[in-house]
Amino acid sequence: MAKHVGVKLPNDLVDVLKKGKTVGVLATFSEKGLPHTTPIQCVYPKGLESILISIHKDHTGYHNMVWQKKVMMCFMDEGNVAYSVLGRAGVVRAPSEVHPLMNIVRIDIIDIKSDRSVLTKVEAGVQWSYTSWEAEELTNALMDELKGLAQTL
Repeated sequence: MAKHVGVKLPNDLVDVLKKGKTVGVLATFSEKGLPHTTPIQCVYPKGLESILISIHKDHTGYHNMVWQKKVMMCFMDEGNVAYSVLGRAGVVRAPSEVHPLMNIVRIDIIDIKSDRSVLTKVEAGVQWSYTSWEAEELTNALMDELKGLAQTL
């Protein structure tokens, strides 16, 4: 049973997001009402009431969020972190200063619910690694951009 947490990111979720190794699943809807999910690994908290993400400008999830504005992100990671965040998306930088095909989006939180189960607990999130040194360099630069924007926006 879902428990509504409020509009501020819980401390355990903030800690996971600041580590920069989690994957959030972005859920959007198309203009035709078709659901779409997008895994996002460049995600960082902006205070306790917003989340910043980096996403490719041609990705279906990006186009859906620009049209629809309302999105949901699901996070599951070690320490039984299990939350769904409902928010309103807005583009804050297009293009990213790091890469011309990436855009930065701020998701202002509308509501957060805990997805923890009474029957099971989350032991680990999605495990991932870089496909090349270039991918690592790009991801680190995008994360640094998000961290910088979290301080200045």
